Amino acid sequence: MTLDDLYLGMQVTAGVLGALFGSFLNVCIVRMPEDRSVAWPGSACPHCGNSVRPYDNVPIFAWFWLGGKCRDCKTPFSALYPTIEALFCVLTVLLFRRVMPDVADFDQAHVVAFLWYGWLLFAMVGLTFIDLRHKIIPDAFSIYSVPIGVGGAALLTFLGYTGAPDWQQSVIGATFGGLFLVSLMAIYRLVRKREGMGLGDAKLLALFGSYFGTYPALVFILTVSGLLGAVFGLVASVGKRSGMLTALPFGPFLAIGAVCWLFFGDTVVIRWAAWTLDFVPS
Repeated sequence: MTLDDLYLGMQVTAGVLGALFGSFLNVCIVRMPEDRSVAWPGSACPHCGNSVRPYDNVPIFAWFWLGGKCRDCKTPFSALYPTIEALFCVLTVLLFRRVMPDVADFDQAHVVAFLWYGWLLFAMVGLTFIDLRHKIIPDAFSIYSVPIGVGGAALLTFLGYTGAPDWQQSVIGATFGGLFLVSLMAIYRLVRKREGMGLGDAKLLALFGSYFGTYPALVFILTVSGLLGAVFGLVASVGKRSGMLTALPFGPFLAIGAVCWLFFGDTVVIRWAAWTLDFVPS
């Protein structure tokens, strides 16, 4: 077996794990807004209540061989189930390639980083679909995950991983991220006499600060999410007049900004630095 074959096998393994966790993510998306346990009972048809058989619970593929319907009552299952599983499968493979671009990078520090960032991706996908449907961001996917961000940063620093902030930067990032949006919310309410963003968005930015530090990550995330929100706002304003669209919550835009930073942050910083040096006299 060559090193290329080994690396391919590692990526396939990461993809399988991603699909499995994507299946669990579907459970979280359905049950968390209802304050139901995500661990028990097992998956069941929401219409007839019959338990999903183990061989009908294979991520991605089971939906297709069941024809998108319950085996017992034939009620259609949402196509979002395999879509979320496939999405998280792809994101997990991309994350593996991002954190461990070579077989030689497969060590303790990089594995911990992969798991650490993996939880962030899990939370981002989960909160996006929950916020889109229920207009809420679960604390488990935001403020309750801040200790994971700070603890992971401290552990990775101890292990010698250089791609993450240290615990001090993580604490400062979490504090600044949360307080910044809270301040903006207070100013908006003072000026406009009504609520703007929800507190969940501030908790979410605190999580990003704990994972990425303050600058330039939070600036990038806010810029990307703001631009996406503005574009959708323009489209939604036209759609509202025609009765086609309604406003979306801001959480998904923040999540997209965070995922973009996770995968492309280094490239953005390098290009920004090169662009800046072009304007510095030699």
